[in-house]
Amino acid sequence: MSSLPISSPTPNPSTAAHPAAADGIALPAHQPEAGDLAALAARAAGDDLLAPPVGLDNVVPAPELLDADPGVTFVLDGDTAIRVTAHPGAREVADHLAQLLRPATGFPLPVADTLATESTGTVTLTLAGTTPTTPPTPGESADLGAEGYRLDVTTTGVRVIAATATGLFYGVQTLRQLLPAAVESPTPVAARWALPGGTILDRPRFPYRGAMLDVARHFFAVEDVLRVIDHLARYKLNHLHLHLTDDQGWRIAVDSWPRLATVGGASEVGGGPGGHYTKDDYRRIVSYASARHVTVVPEIDLPGHTNAALVAYPRLAPDKVAPAPYTGTEVGFSYVDPADEQTYDFIADVLGEVAALTPGPWLHIGGDEAFKVKGAVYTGFVQRAQRLVADTGKTVVGWHQLAPAAHVDGRVLQWWGTDTDDPTTADAVRRGARLIVSPGNHAYLDMKYADETPIGHDWAGLIDVRRAYDWDPGTHVDGVPSTAVLGVEAPLWTESVTSLADIEFLLLPRLPAIAELGWSPRATHDWAGFRDRLAGHGPRWSTAGITFHRSPEIPWPAIPTIPGQRPTAKADTAER
Repeated sequence: MSSLPISSPTPNPSTAAHPAAADGIALPAHQPEAGDLAALAARAAGDDLLAPPVGLDNVVPAPELLDADPGVTFVLDGDTAIRVTAHPGAREVADHLAQLLRPATGFPLPVADTLATESTGTVTLTLAGTTPTTPPTPGESADLGAEGYRLDVTTTGVRVIAATATGLFYGVQTLRQLLPAAVESPTPVAARWALPGGTILDRPRFPYRGAMLDVARHFFAVEDVLRVIDHLARYKLNHLHLHLTDDQGWRIAVDSWPRLATVGGASEVGGGPGGHYTKDDYRRIVSYASARHVTVVPEIDLPGHTNAALVAYPRLAPDKVAPAPYTGTEVGFSYVDPADEQTYDFIADVLGEVAALTPGPWLHIGGDEAFKVKGAVYTGFVQRAQRLVADTGKTVVGWHQLAPAAHVDGRVLQWWGTDTDDPTTADAVRRGARLIVSPGNHAYLDMKYADETPIGHDWAGLIDVRRAYDWDPGTHVDGVPSTAVLGVEAPLWTESVTSLADIEFLLLPRLPAIAELGWSPRATHDWAGFRDRLAGHGPRWSTAGITFHRSPEIPWPAIPTIPGQRPTAKADTAER
């Protein structure tokens, strides 16, 4: 594969010069304590300390309301502490914040489960209404809902208030963006850690905001998936849809059908070794996502896209003959036998085990491109599969091809069309379905940016950043009211994607565009403003060693030289 036109990570820490070394300060050979790092950063102060703070209006996704207080800043220093409501979920968020900020600042940032101490010089995370000292008051936590937050920055401190730990977590993501880009460095940086003064009041437009990662066409290690979760969390996306099964590979262990993983998982596009997640691997992904307020949505694609399953268990095939492992990229040729009762035993077993591993409410059954299962046979199959999902206690999600089947309570259709006129889907909505909107010509992040993009597809057209941003999920599908739109999702199919760098190159900078459509009020939608805000994230990604496409649409600033960046994948915080 040709080299990508990407922004490359900065040099390896072993070869990069630390600013303290440039000032003639000897760096300790041992791993320094947090206090040592803070002192070192202070002694190494240079021009970075004079940099103006990030603007309050530079946040992505755009907040619902903000009120800047010009001239006011709060500066983190070695004495700054984090205070948090004594609540397990809130404490996890406070620990997450400390883990985000300690590496670059070098400050100890101790965390205490108390709000009773003097708040001057602190970052305070408050769950509203959980104690007599933190009642909900108008303009603070009222009507913020399950994911909203209020962020106040004054000269004496920072306060995030929310009704839930999830709201606090999103407030922390905003706080992170208000600090200089150098905060993304994995090693101490001499900088003035100033936050701009003012107030942000924020909550999401849609409850479902997600991205999909196809791990079936090419298999990706657990660590790569965790890195993707970090990218979602950074931009307040709250669902990771994992496409776990397809013709090229089966990626999740199922105890009652063990050959699905060991045989069906041993292939991928191009003839590579494939792979699969053990149940412990999957639990690790789910746990990591949960700590970042991301819900995992597993997909078992049925009745088509099942060649890998048929290789493992040919008795599920219509002709009961094992096909050869498939390493190409065509679709629509495979299917499980809809006329055989053991097919439904298989589905019940698989869905039951996956549901038991998945704490979230959703179970995705695919349903697309089953070209050889037609008409009443297809709808009959889908209706039985939907009931099997309901038997697990989960809510069924499927691609919009499920629409003709009878409705079941809560059913969600994921719409991936390119023509907004879809009367079949609109009819399913009238019968009670809700939509996740993922138009192939706006939200499919495996589409190329431009003709010369070296990886990706173009069947749905080219998707540059503006095309990913300039549409409205709430009104996109004709005949579907905004009240029926659950949210938006950006799928990334991986036929041409073979590495974490490829994933990041296609995700960024388009993923924040989709995130803003899902989170921000429609009234804030403005391409010119978005591109300017997005430009400030390039230095953040470079500092963190994240690959991204330097789209010519975006006025990127110069790439910063931040020492100590790691060119290899690294999760934002240590896994809890």
